[in-house]
Amino acid sequence: MILCVFNNTTWDFANGEHPRPRIEPHWTTITNRPIQLSTGRLPVIHDTHTLVHICTLSQWLTTRQTGEHRPASLTEVGFIHLSTPQQAHLPANRLFTGRRDLVLLRIDPARVGAPVKWEPGVPTDPESMLFPHLYGPLPAGAVTAVTAYLPDEDGTFAPLDR
Repeated sequence: MILCVFNNTTWDFANGEHPRPRIEPHWTTITNRPIQLSTGRLPVIHDTHTLVHICTLSQWLTTRQTGEHRPASLTEVGFIHLSTPQQAHLPANRLFTGRRDLVLLRIDPARVGAPVKWEPGVPTDPESMLFPHLYGPLPAGAVTAVTAYLPDEDGTFAPLDR
């Protein structure tokens, strides 16, 4: 099942049927606790049960057709940049300020089928923050939800609630 959220309505694309609206909360509560992945004076806590990836709507539609997402970074650096929901605004503001054609893919890490390594981001990221990197293509079946990802009026992306 794939859930897509557009215009504040969640649409269920189950078993190849025509999409139908769902009357449930957009996201389910994560029952497991986040784990601590870094050390230091102020530890950074990451939710490792849901990861996210930012791409364009057209890239997502291509992913649905081909069955996997292979962004340029997979060839260029050997991995796909992912984030936790709490981190997504950092790369969004660095790479996509003002873009209005983006979607946020919610990913179940148990379904990716390739290693996910937690590694440092760029020097301007908060100290000791690690980002998930997927060392292989992203299967469409690992995507549990797709939401429009729009910036604020000033073109910047605010932190996600979850």
